[in-house]
Amino acid sequence: MPSMSHTILLVQPGILPETRTFSDFETVNECMEGVCRIFEEHLKHNNPNAPTITYDIRQLFDYMDQLADISCLIYQNSTKTYAPYNKEWIKEKIYVLMRRAAGGTN
Repeated sequence: MPSMSHTILLVQPGILPETRTFSDFETVNECMEGVCRIFEEHLKHNNPNAPTITYDIRQLFDYMDQLADISCLIYQNSTKTYAPYNKEWIKEKIYVLMRRAAGGTN
């Protein structure tokens, strides 16, 4: 799957359908960074007096598990359609992205 594919992130924090939101990104990596930013905003909101916000990947994944739903749709140029990807796929992509950012391999 090309990493330069338009990606739509679908998030439903609560059980009510009215909590559904979406964001779109030019690439899969930008979308994964967007998921991290959503979590960072959540942490800032819950810790307004903290001078800095730090977290590890386990905390991010726990947050994602508390969401009613999170998934993404990625444009497939070959079929001119969007393919769905679930929470576990998103976690895997974030893990790879964070490992690369930390200087790890793959």
